[in-house]
Amino acid sequence: MSTVKNYLSLVKFSHTIFAMPFAMIGFFLAISRNLAPGESIVGSNQRLPVLLALVIACMIFARSAAMAFNRWLDQEFDGRNPRTAIREIPAGIISKNSALRFVIFNCVAFIVCTWFINLICFFLSPVALLVVLGYSYTKRFTALCHLILGLGLSLAPIGAYLAVTGAFSLLPILFSMSVIFWVSGFDIIYALQDEEFDRSNDLYSIPAALGKAKALNVSSLLHVASGAAVLIAGFYGGFGWLYWIGVAVFCGMLIYQHSIVKANDLRRVNLAFMTANGIASVVFAVFVISDLILNR
Repeated sequence: MSTVKNYLSLVKFSHTIFAMPFAMIGFFLAISRNLAPGESIVGSNQRLPVLLALVIACMIFARSAAMAFNRWLDQEFDGRNPRTAIREIPAGIISKNSALRFVIFNCVAFIVCTWFINLICFFLSPVALLVVLGYSYTKRFTALCHLILGLGLSLAPIGAYLAVTGAFSLLPILFSMSVIFWVSGFDIIYALQDEEFDRSNDLYSIPAALGKAKALNVSSLLHVASGAAVLIAGFYGGFGWLYWIGVAVFCGMLIYQHSIVKANDLRRVNLAFMTANGIASVVFAVFVISDLILNR
């Protein structure tokens, strides 16, 4: 049991809360947009429960692979950084080879799950893995690494939509754009903690490149873009009043996290990172999915 707990800690399993709700939005959006007039989302297709389980499994396997690979690749830097030296690999709780085997297992499991979904998801699975694993290298050469992380998580609504429909559509792409800007913005806030370490170890990040105050300004602009994307999606998708309550909560949480984190006061970074963003994604998804179900 302790081994399972160690691996869950390695991949920060609780952080799945960020992307999973948007995957559920993509999934139920696809169902809603492909029903016959008057047909209910609930019980509309006998394969949907299996498909939903496969989508959730893909999310877990892809994200676990990405996080474990990041920890495997960065173990030397993590060992030097007092904030991250307690992580499982530098602390010797999980060996580097064991972490790599865990990465390979999750990659294979992800690809296998996509095979049982549909061919387009299967053929695109290596591309998805390239993005989510490739992010780990970007901090070594570009301060835009935050956007690459956002890109990786933004695959959630598009991937879930593809799982149901096998086709691309503009609406899930708009939700993905929101995820890119949202994740990039809060990752910059999180990276404020390592500004000095990144600069002294030749690692790239927006805080290391611009300093804390300007980095927070960039984060704010990205979150404005994220809010704009959900607004555009709402008008384009013709959503009802429940959707707009979700938008209000989502944007409110974005504003809240910027109100509690200052360049000279990082004490509440974790509150902004985990609590505010967790509430933003979960509550937004609940209202969006409720709107899709009740306004059919």
